[in-house]
Amino acid sequence: MDRSDAALRAGRTMTAAALAPAWLRGLGSRTHTARSRLFVFPHAGAGASAYRLATYLPDTVEVCTVQLPGRENRFAEPALTSLDDAVAALAPLVADHTGLPYAFFGHSMGSLIAFETARRLRALGVRLPDRLFLSGMRAPGLPDRDVRHTLPDDELLATAEFGGVDAELQELLLPLLRADLTLCETYTHRDEAPLACPLTVLAGSDDDSVDGTELARWREHTSADFDMHLFPGAPHLYVRGAEQQLAQTITRTFPARG
Repeated sequence: MDRSDAALRAGRTMTAAALAPAWLRGLGSRTHTARSRLFVFPHAGAGASAYRLATYLPDTVEVCTVQLPGRENRFAEPALTSLDDAVAALAPLVADHTGLPYAFFGHSMGSLIAFETARRLRALGVRLPDRLFLSGMRAPGLPDRDVRHTLPDDELLATAEFGGVDAELQELLLPLLRADLTLCETYTHRDEAPLACPLTVLAGSDDDSVDGTELARWREHTSADFDMHLFPGAPHLYVRGAEQQLAQTITRTFPARG
């Protein structure tokens, strides 16, 4: 390698190191105790603070939650509308932090981003996650039930699940929700070999956005173990308020390393 190649590689490394804290909230939060790492990919319209999984996981698990542009402390940045763009930005940052045993948890939109990020890591030659936990989303390649990103504002607002957010703030968040729905609903699944890492598929039993058949089709996307777990009586956004139960479910198959 000549000096110019070495300088270019060093520059890319420095750029990734500078970007990682913005994209991966919680990175380095348990430097002295972490024996494994859980990357969390939130649902459409949500930011990194939407989930409190770290509260219910032992300090041997460092929780790094993806913070996409356009929300919370990145509100001033344009939200992404392409899943490919999100994965292209995320995968190299995640790749730099796979030295510990690690897993992905994604909910709804986050499931698609987590899945495609794992496939991009495979293409980069990076060790795959120990397990993918994919929640509240039908398997890739199945058609969307209802296309929402093209709805007029008033109709889109009527379908939104902002969980007690006041009307004025809902209107501010609407462009972000539309961008996230665009990202999901314009996603085109490409056939590739199944991933060699195990999958756990999760959902609320009362989630009317996905059914058991659509969840079970995730089995086609792994050549390793597959299992499915439903949270009784829970709706689509069961994650909020069920973090303790979810953390217990995760640690049963991705145990904290002592």
